Amino acid sequence: MKNIVVIGAGKIGSTIARLLIHSGEYQVTVVDRSEEHLAQIETSAALRVAKVDIADASALTAILSGSFAVLSAAPFHLTIAIAEAAAKAGVHYLDLTEDVASTRRVKAIAQTANTAFIPQCGLAPGFISIVANDLASRFDSLDSVRLRVGALPQYPSNALNYNLTWSTDGVINEYIEPCEAIVEGKLVQVPAMEEREEFSLDGVTYEAFNTSGGLGTLCETLEGKVRTLNYRTIRYPGHAAIMKALLNDLGLRHRREVLKDILEHSLPSTLQDVVIIFVTVSGWRNGRLVQETYANKVYSAVVAGRPMSAIQITTASSICAVLDMLSHGHLPASGFVRQEDIGLDLFLKSQFGHYYEQAADTRKMAS
Repeated sequence: MKNIVVIGAGKIGSTIARLLIHSGEYQVTVVDRSEEHLAQIETSAALRVAKVDIADASALTAILSGSFAVLSAAPFHLTIAIAEAAAKAGVHYLDLTEDVASTRRVKAIAQTANTAFIPQCGLAPGFISIVANDLASRFDSLDSVRLRVGALPQYPSNALNYNLTWSTDGVINEYIEPCEAIVEGKLVQVPAMEEREEFSLDGVTYEAFNTSGGLGTLCETLEGKVRTLNYRTIRYPGHAAIMKALLNDLGLRHRREVLKDILEHSLPSTLQDVVIIFVTVSGWRNGRLVQETYANKVYSAVVAGRPMSAIQITTASSICAVLDMLSHGHLPASGFVRQEDIGLDLFLKSQFGHYYEQAADTRKMAS
């Protein structure tokens, strides 16, 4: 059994730990600075907890030493400190960050490391990049790659049509930071919350708009190979207009802590959510312009004996699947590993990747 350290005892970190120990192949230490969060973790012979302040570099390095890998489920602003500690401790590093600047720093750290550094292992970036690259590989040449992802409440009941299902810091960051895209073959930055569109899927109308970080390293990978590449977050109609009013008209983009406090005290969390994944690639094959689409909905379900939200399932199972592939020698054991370097078939065949292919009868939460 390999020893794994999970940084962050929140919803996603605790789900990662539960999935790993449920497999019977890993021993896990969950690290957090909050005793309150750690007290909610159900410990066992294969799972222990440790209170460590991430800002204490020596303590963090010490807790990582001797482990196989560290998986970061901490807020994006702690990414660099954890990656630096992983390099010092000589352990593999995986994270869930959507932050572009942090990932660039992780890439730089990986250049001199002897272990694998695999950032952005969640849903988007993460699984979405694996799907997009798999579709793109089926074409002789590419025209457009369009990625759309959303984690939405199944039963919206407020004006924002939204419930908290993910890191509030992460949501705010992706709504504010500039977004990478390829437009007419050139890598550019486009503003977040703009270029809103509407589409229907299974009879339900959605809106989608630019958000930061969802493409991961795809822009670098596909620059010069595709005319159009973009990523947009899916929400129910009306969400973007209200968020733009909060961010721009009320100036809360410059007061993130105030916005976070408002959202966390006004929007209830829910386990009854759905994750929508919608990727469309068009290009030329055998001289003809053709299009292929991957469309999937993942619902909240009972996993590893616990009711879990769809965003918990998709995010945690994704990073666990990448870890499992690394553990079994299916990924490079050193250097920087991009999500698009990961094969979709191997991912889905892993003991964790199959959660993206839920059977219909598992989609209802236990009462």
